[in-house]
Amino acid sequence: MASHTVGRRGPARRSWIAGVRDAFDFLVKSSPSRFAILVFASLILITTALLSLPLARAGSGTGGTPLHDAFFTAVSTICVTGLTTVDMATHWSPFGNTIIFIGMNVGGMGVLTLASILGLVVSRRLGLRAKLIAASDTNPSRVHAGPVSERQAVRLGEVGGLLATVAISTLAIEAAVMIGMMPSVLAKGYDFGLSLWYSAYYSVSAFTNTGFNPNPMGPVEFFDDYWFQSLMMLAVFLGSLGFPVIFTLLRTWRRPRRWSVHVKLTLTTTIVLWIAGAVTFLVLEYNNPKTYGGLSFLKTFYEAFFMSTMTRSGGFATIDMADLYGSSLLVTDMLMFVGGGSASTAGGIKVTTLAVLFLAAYAEARGAPAMEAFGRRIPRDILRLAVSVVLWGATIVAVSTVIITQITKSALDFVLFDVISAFATCGLSTGLTESLPPEGKYVMAATMFMGRVGTVTLAAALAAAQKRQLFRRPEERPIVG
Repeated sequence: MASHTVGRRGPARRSWIAGVRDAFDFLVKSSPSRFAILVFASLILITTALLSLPLARAGSGTGGTPLHDAFFTAVSTICVTGLTTVDMATHWSPFGNTIIFIGMNVGGMGVLTLASILGLVVSRRLGLRAKLIAASDTNPSRVHAGPVSERQAVRLGEVGGLLATVAISTLAIEAAVMIGMMPSVLAKGYDFGLSLWYSAYYSVSAFTNTGFNPNPMGPVEFFDDYWFQSLMMLAVFLGSLGFPVIFTLLRTWRRPRRWSVHVKLTLTTTIVLWIAGAVTFLVLEYNNPKTYGGLSFLKTFYEAFFMSTMTRSGGFATIDMADLYGSSLLVTDMLMFVGGGSASTAGGIKVTTLAVLFLAAYAEARGAPAMEAFGRRIPRDILRLAVSVVLWGATIVAVSTVIITQITKSALDFVLFDVISAFATCGLSTGLTESLPPEGKYVMAATMFMGRVGTVTLAAALAAAQKRQLFRRPEERPIVG
């Protein structure tokens, strides 16, 4: 009788598991973008619950972290933003720091790539729809429905290689940077164990473009260590390029002619913005006594490039952002809003979006019938997508800025700076975020989530059930400009 009961329970249990797997499989196939958002939100809630535990807070008898601070830190960790409302170096226990350390890596993998991997595990296969959404993470311009180009940054048949590259490149780069940082941390007098932890934390925080600091003084402690700062810049730069670019460079770094337009646009725009940002900071801040005014020319020159790198989404700072001139704050706002490369650990509207808008304006000025770059024609639907991304990003920033300004009654330039930093998942702050009331922290957390998930992903999720229009209305031109 007992064996008969167990035998009946076995198939029932297997049937229940199969039903859950089929339900997830259906969700992945029907709307992979919504599934990605669901996974991302679930990770944030799990991290919030763990960080709320008394075990996650340093000190005995201190109790758990308040919900608004735990939630904000969880969003900032999974969204790899770097904004904080608590002292990251002293507030968290070893358990809390471990949760944050793992969360930075998970968030850095990218919401769509993570969803593709989970979809593969749940459904036990990587079907065409899952391949399409994974490919869209490498080439966001193809998120919408339409024919898949043979000139994508990563083709459908290469998605498996992309997923492997994400994991391998992340671990390899972080390990190399960690080893390189060890001598600098040891030279500051820390023991081997603490030096290993600080180096690992900084390498992960830099490559994922998070910007969290494990030591009380932060990067300021290494202000005169050019080697340590250069490694931070290198890790942030590689993380902001995007996995599609890393994937291509690893395979064809000797044959730049075979690089896709996406790779060429990303590299070109990134380097131009990096140099332009550094020159601008050098010109604007060279005589500011609170920032670079007391430094030598060579040190100012180096720190200007460091600052330009960190505004791309790195989030580390060796100076107080509140001490910058208003003109420098505005330039930083613009650089943060643009962010890094598509499918990267950086945020913002992405450099390829800016490049497409520039190419469209250039083509219009020349009277050219289409946008062209590197001997290739760029379809008009890419321009529509770029305009949508900028419009939605600007709307999110504007709404959040109005709400935070109303809540805090703070100066607009400081509010705008921190809001753009949240949207672009950068992590630089004027100090406003730490002083926000609970309701303000929730608004900033929502801004970080919207910025990291991405306007393209949200648009794809909302338009998943959209039907094709089988007719065209009469055309009429409005007056523009």
